[in-house]
Amino acid sequence: GASKKFAWARAISAPNWGLTWGNTREVSETTADLGPKDIPRLELKWAFEFQNTQRARSHPLIAGGAVFVGSQSGHVYALDAQTGCVRWTFEAAAEVRTGIVFAEVATGSSQSQRIVVFGDVLGRVYAVGAESGKALWRLRADEHPAATITGTPTVFEGLVYVPVSSLEVVSARFDEYECCKFRGSVLALDVLTGKRIWQTYTIASTPAPQQINSAGAQNYGPSGAPIWNSPTIDRKRRVLYVGTGENYSSPATLTSDAILAMDLKSGEIKWHYQATVGDAWNTACSFGEKRANCPTEDGPDHDFGASIVLAVDQAGQDILLAAQKSGKVHAVDPDSGKLLWQVRIGRGGLSGGIHFGIAVSHGRAFIPNSDVFDYQTHTVPAAPGLFAISVDDGSFLWRAPMANECNGRKFCDPGIGAAITATPSLVFAGALDGYLRIHDAATGKVLRKIDTTAPVTTVSGSTATGGSMDGGTAPLPFEGRLYVNSGYNFAGHMKGNVLLVYGKPE
Repeated sequence: GASKKFAWARAISAPNWGLTWGNTREVSETTADLGPKDIPRLELKWAFEFQNTQRARSHPLIAGGAVFVGSQSGHVYALDAQTGCVRWTFEAAAEVRTGIVFAEVATGSSQSQRIVVFGDVLGRVYAVGAESGKALWRLRADEHPAATITGTPTVFEGLVYVPVSSLEVVSARFDEYECCKFRGSVLALDVLTGKRIWQTYTIASTPAPQQINSAGAQNYGPSGAPIWNSPTIDRKRRVLYVGTGENYSSPATLTSDAILAMDLKSGEIKWHYQATVGDAWNTACSFGEKRANCPTEDGPDHDFGASIVLAVDQAGQDILLAAQKSGKVHAVDPDSGKLLWQVRIGRGGLSGGIHFGIAVSHGRAFIPNSDVFDYQTHTVPAAPGLFAISVDDGSFLWRAPMANECNGRKFCDPGIGAAITATPSLVFAGALDGYLRIHDAATGKVLRKIDTTAPVTTVSGSTATGGSMDGGTAPLPFEGRLYVNSGYNFAGHMKGNVLLVYGKPE
């Protein structure tokens, strides 16, 4: 069908990746317009195939009656939210695995510009006209050749805050590679022009020569502490929060596997909380091997892949929740960075544990856990599934462990690696086994299970399938519909390349 014009007076699905400034991944009942009674009646309204791709991990955004979403091919689409018809296509230089974020920015007394912002896996940031699909500006976030952007940029008060990560952790596997020189950072840019305002590195010192490895290559350090997640905005304290990953080389630093609080205006680090000490690791240490670039620490690789959540406890006090690949959730005081409590949800591992995002609603924190096989030796049993804990003290409210329902399918595992979304009554979770499960928020009971790997006819007439769900994408309930990206041909999971849109019967 024909695409309609953009209807900018309509609500947008979120100001940022995490649906609230605190990255709680909560959608109100009114905005979602999907309650428990609607879940059994949900039916497929349309499906969109991302052509020439094998994964779909960009979080969709809805604004102006359109769905904005990136793809593995580098194409960013604006699709009509009702029909799935393409309004425009923009081609980035590489895969866009970040979500898309929308901003309406005043440019004069009565003028404003509507912009969508995103990043690609080669470390470029883009601002594109939301109506035209034309590039406004683009730039590299970091000069390191392995820099990448995985976390969705956050746009707040005219600035774009870009989390910068890297793929140098993979380059280090090669013995002759001079590991490692990348440092994670947050880059602040003017949303209208792309002008650089500040860039704060997670490691203060520039990597310097260290030892010569056994293959004769010079090693450098300290390095790493990438930022995989979307920055969280604290409007009251005027800071943002990010979680960091491991160091890539020795020596390990105090800011790896840590929460950092940065001043919004200057980028100054106000405090840090380190969850795992001495975690220097790269892929030279994996699969039971210890190649030349494996750091002496040979740490557990326990990044914070999930965004930090700014929540409120039952007493009305602000609290930060940080979920880690170790399988632990840490509760931290946002004023001081001091630990308040912590709880272990699962075994943890290279792919989690808790990987890409938790959700918080009405005093409950919903924690997805993967615990997939990772060639490591563990003393704690795997605990794939979804768990609810109290924001106040981390005590368990309910457990929804996930059985293995793969039935022999290749590249299929139980567990939830992807980010999730909650309303006050429901939790939406896409899993590694290809099933979308919708849980009762009060009890954890699965109200509906949808197989996203089943073949569907797309709006173009092609047949497509989903697969595993993982990464920073998550189910998006909005105005009576449910938007779900499915497919994750990466790290041994099931391929797929489809955006599925469910709704109530007409």
